[in-house]
Amino acid sequence: MAALLRVVLRRCCRLPATGLGPLPAPASAPAARLLTGSASTPGSASASALAGPQDQALGFGDGEQPEVNLYDKYPEYHGFSSDPVSDLWNMRMAFFFGISLAIVMGSAFVHYLPDRGMRQWARREAERRLKHLETQGLPPIAENYYDTEKIVLPPSGSE
Repeated sequence: MAALLRVVLRRCCRLPATGLGPLPAPASAPAARLLTGSASTPGSASASALAGPQDQALGFGDGEQPEVNLYDKYPEYHGFSSDPVSDLWNMRMAFFFGISLAIVMGSAFVHYLPDRGMRQWARREAERRLKHLETQGLPPIAENYYDTEKIVLPPSGSE
């Protein structure tokens, strides 16, 4: 869906494939000129002053200038390779594996790790034992929870 939207926007808005902004006007089309219905006055601009740099490149101006593609002159460099095609693919793969796999799969892995500290197991075990004691009619905690024979008490007169 996103790729289809990108293609439509590129065709409608004349965006380049790299997403750097609108493309320059094609060299075969002359630049737009301001046309008025009135005759030229001393304060108005002449047609040669309104001609853009593309008109000069097409032979309308003084000298011929070779067309320079700025995307070839200054290619996008992502730092993965000196070859532009492999640099682009390496960048895409690095971001795919870095974002998709590390963050998404990593968070799913951490979510499904076993219970840390066995807190959930201890609660389930306590509830199971309480239910078992209630079905037998016994209190949740017995009177002699600790064996009184093993408890060492201080002498009664040493306070």
